[in-house]
Amino acid sequence: MGDSSYNYKMFKCFNRKFKASEGGPPPDVKAIFSKFARDGDLMSVDQFRSFLVEHQGEPADAVTLSDAHRILQEFSRRHPGEAAHHHQQVRGLTLEDFFNFLFLEEPMKKQIHHDMTAPISHYFIYTGHNSYLTGNQLSSDCSDVPIIKALEKGVKVIELDLWPNSAKDDVQVLHGRTLTTPVTLVKCLKSIKEHAFVKSPYPVVITFEDHLTPKLQARVAEMVIQTFGDTLYYPEAEDQMVEFPSPESLKNRIIISTKPPKEGSGSKDSSEEDEKSGSDGEPAIDKANAAEAKSFQQSAPEYKRLITIHAGKPSGELKDALAVGDKVRRLSLSEQKLEKAAEDHGTDVLRWFTSKNILRVYPKGTRFTSGNYKPHVGWMHGAQMVAFNMQGNDKYNWLMHGMFRANGGCGYVKKPDFLMHKGPNDEVFDPKKTLTVKKTLKMKVYMGTGWHLDFSRTHFDSFSPPDFYTKVYIVGVPADCGKQKTKIIEDEWIPVWDEEFTFPLTIPELAVLRIEVREYDRSEKDDFGGQNCLPVSELKPGIRAVPLYDKKGEKFKSVKLLMRFQFV
Repeated sequence: MGDSSYNYKMFKCFNRKFKASEGGPPPDVKAIFSKFARDGDLMSVDQFRSFLVEHQGEPADAVTLSDAHRILQEFSRRHPGEAAHHHQQVRGLTLEDFFNFLFLEEPMKKQIHHDMTAPISHYFIYTGHNSYLTGNQLSSDCSDVPIIKALEKGVKVIELDLWPNSAKDDVQVLHGRTLTTPVTLVKCLKSIKEHAFVKSPYPVVITFEDHLTPKLQARVAEMVIQTFGDTLYYPEAEDQMVEFPSPESLKNRIIISTKPPKEGSGSKDSSEEDEKSGSDGEPAIDKANAAEAKSFQQSAPEYKRLITIHAGKPSGELKDALAVGDKVRRLSLSEQKLEKAAEDHGTDVLRWFTSKNILRVYPKGTRFTSGNYKPHVGWMHGAQMVAFNMQGNDKYNWLMHGMFRANGGCGYVKKPDFLMHKGPNDEVFDPKKTLTVKKTLKMKVYMGTGWHLDFSRTHFDSFSPPDFYTKVYIVGVPADCGKQKTKIIEDEWIPVWDEEFTFPLTIPELAVLRIEVREYDRSEKDDFGGQNCLPVSELKPGIRAVPLYDKKGEKFKSVKLLMRFQFV
């Protein structure tokens, strides 16, 4: 690897030349190579295996000598020009080869490794809010495109708001009482069917916010059955469930969650829609439909039969709504109501409810621009469905995407035991209490590379190479939250920081590491250089290459940070 240089025009009259280094191995990498190569020039296959097990934390029984040989052969195929001779790759690694290999080391476990046989109430579930909206909550188009994008990212709960069309003879999806343009329900259902399991085979839940007459509810039942066929799961018995089925038992199945229609009622409670749209609570269906409701009562039971997860919202005392009964159900609370419930009724009420039932949290109605809230508000209280506006590009969306990279990105993350059971002294987990430190995360930010390949020469600065720095955050329970940053490396496309940071963690199970690279600008807001969010519980120890993503969550082709993770 050699050096290159860049010319930047200064003041329209002369050029300034900057030498760009290719960023050789940091001192730690050289020391590790020397240690495992026993001060030789080549790390043998056996020594390479020792490095993978002893330094990178790979299980000894999972990496045999033949596995190490296979990994090196694969590396030589992907990087045939990295060594002088192809046969040298099979015998081992030079320092340069070893350094390049480290940029292929994934920072996280890739496999689905959680127990998937517990009831679905035992999992955090990747959940969308108003999944059909392309933009803001008031005037954007409704479409199946954001639904498809969400499913491709691994989202497993899709929300659809169902309203009659103007002729009241068909069902459309839109954000009620706003200027959003509708999309037909059948189009949304077909797209869900085609893309439900592209990321993982675990079940997709469709939540209906239903503002329909019984006649149209019967029409929905027909559409759902015709579209999904045997893929649709619903209980054989008409009675409400006493325990939810597991994700494993519902592989490649689609399930419906909504509030069951009442006898003689034309629509479900619309309190969430009222809150979302800022309405004063005017009924979604006018009184003229009362007669129709009576006429079509025979159709409603078929619609009701298709509901696997019975839903509801608090009507009256919140503590009563959170009471645990014999039958399991889903309760929806806005982000403010959840915080009020935790404050007024204590964590034990929420914890007891979410140990068996499903709690869904959704954004407050004033988030008109489709912004989001801190997802840990829901997670640390055991809420399984923390519903997010997936079309947003805010840092909370990055955290949501990061959390659900866990467990192979399958959309289901097993809740920690302390959110499901009481402690040895019958205590209930309280996220606001500071507990003893369980483990300490030590991380080192060595260097970054790839911006010179993915960005134009003048993207960050018209007159000189970029001035990068990295910020690292821990986001979790209040006691664990913290942030630190590296120094600024000026005029360098391949910055080398070589800085170490330490974060003590009391609840590492809920901690997410947020990484963001910025480019320092003396006169304006610092430019964005990439981000990634990683669940701490899934981090693999050792030296790892952390890929960076843009604000929309799309991975850059080449931009990576070389980092080291240690737990002490």
